[in-house]
Amino acid sequence: MFEIRIHSRGGQGGVTAARLLAMAALHDGKYATACPFYGAERRGAPVVSFVRIDDHPIKVYSQIRDPDLVVVLDASVMDTVDVLNGLKKGGRVLINSAHKKDFAGYTTFHVDLTGIALKEKLVVAGSPILNTPVIGALAKMGIVSADSAKAAIRGMFTDERNVNAAEAAYREMSA
Repeated sequence: MFEIRIHSRGGQGGVTAARLLAMAALHDGKYATACPFYGAERRGAPVVSFVRIDDHPIKVYSQIRDPDLVVVLDASVMDTVDVLNGLKKGGRVLINSAHKKDFAGYTTFHVDLTGIALKEKLVVAGSPILNTPVIGALAKMGIVSADSAKAAIRGMFTDERNVNAAEAAYREMSA
């Protein structure tokens, strides 16, 4: 089973990104679950979401303590949350950043999801929405296929800017 933990802030699209990723995995013929964890948070508060993907039915629906991959949609979350806590040895980190950041012992990927969202004008209440661009980056990492990522996005959103954002992140993502 491949387990992913997504760290974001309320209003950035982290919960929706988890749902989109699970939908893309289903399009790939896998089993998947998505589960958010938050209380009475407001826009801007730290939020964590979880995704499990497997070739077999998934019978666990809970928080993920030891993920294979950590996704950080807002680097400022790292000021208050230990996003690497429990990340498996040799695990991977995807961070929303225009600049490379290294985390010792982990393979790190980065892409400027915020810049992509702003370029595509994917903004709600003044905040860039990062859910669709991050799905493109995850497709580039091979977590889901690019075609399934686009199918999941189109299944949830009619605005083609969302697919454009995913395609841009796919092109621009680097290790």
